[in-house]
Amino acid sequence: MKHSAILTPLLLLPLMLNDFWLTQVATRALILGVMALSLSFLATYLGVVSFAQATLAGVAGYTVAYFGPNTVGVGAELSFWLTVPLALVLATLSGAIVGLIARRSRGIYAIMITLAIGVAFFYFTRQNYTFFNGWTGFSGVRAPMIGDMSLRDPLPLYLLSLAIAVIALVLVNGFVRSPLGLAIQAVRDAPGRVLALGISVTTPIVAAFAFSGFLAGTGGILNAWYQERVSSFSVGLGPIIDLLIIAVIGGLRHPSGAFVGAVVFVLLDTFAVDLIDRERFNTLIGAVLLLIVIAAPNGLQQLVTDWGARLRPAPPQPAPKTTN
Repeated sequence: MKHSAILTPLLLLPLMLNDFWLTQVATRALILGVMALSLSFLATYLGVVSFAQATLAGVAGYTVAYFGPNTVGVGAELSFWLTVPLALVLATLSGAIVGLIARRSRGIYAIMITLAIGVAFFYFTRQNYTFFNGWTGFSGVRAPMIGDMSLRDPLPLYLLSLAIAVIALVLVNGFVRSPLGLAIQAVRDAPGRVLALGISVTTPIVAAFAFSGFLAGTGGILNAWYQERVSSFSVGLGPIIDLLIIAVIGGLRHPSGAFVGAVVFVLLDTFAVDLIDRERFNTLIGAVLLLIVIAAPNGLQQLVTDWGARLRPAPPQPAPKTTN
């Protein structure tokens, strides 16, 4: 009942919004939410804040650009039935590699290692012209046609993004309850005890990063289709920080909060230019982030949950027993 109460209004949004709101706000928020979900998943269940999620999304985005249709004449145009699975496989493998590199790191050290990976990938895409087409990247990366329906149109792209967002949340919910998901949480809580039981902590860590790579790759594919391009700017420091801001606004320890944070971020990014100069956008985002951290340290998702708990009527108390 709770999930249907949330999903039904989202399905009805196309009836209430015009193409601008549907595409520039709702669809973009869902796509950024999926990518930020990969970060929130690691922070929540592994206890690691990764700055490499934009990189993993970029791997998938570059894959569909290189092996799919583009307007720069670089790559090989294959069917999207091949490019999408290939992009997800490469993003998942890239996540596993990041996890293998960062498996012994925690806290600030994990942040620095994943940030170094993200920055290195950014400069590599900018300098490599064989696979990444250097500075300019790929343009004309368009969503495919399925029969007579174009996924480039606002309504199909929104419904696809909504379906992917729901599936991503369901996958996270199921994965963390699996034996491997429980092992990941055990590594987060007590890695020494996991080792004492004779279980390697490397496998759960690598698996968590691989799963986050799959989530980020899914968002990266949608983002490449949404933007109709992918370049070094798609994997630079700006997108890396944006995903962290989205996750923190929504609640870094609440995976579903990634979508709450994405909505707030997109609304600010879309309409802040009407209020302030574009160059002052980062100042505005910083002020909003500071306000949220002070007022709701656990993010807006936790704040909404707490308010809902307060508004719910208290359960009836049993009548006191009387003794004769």
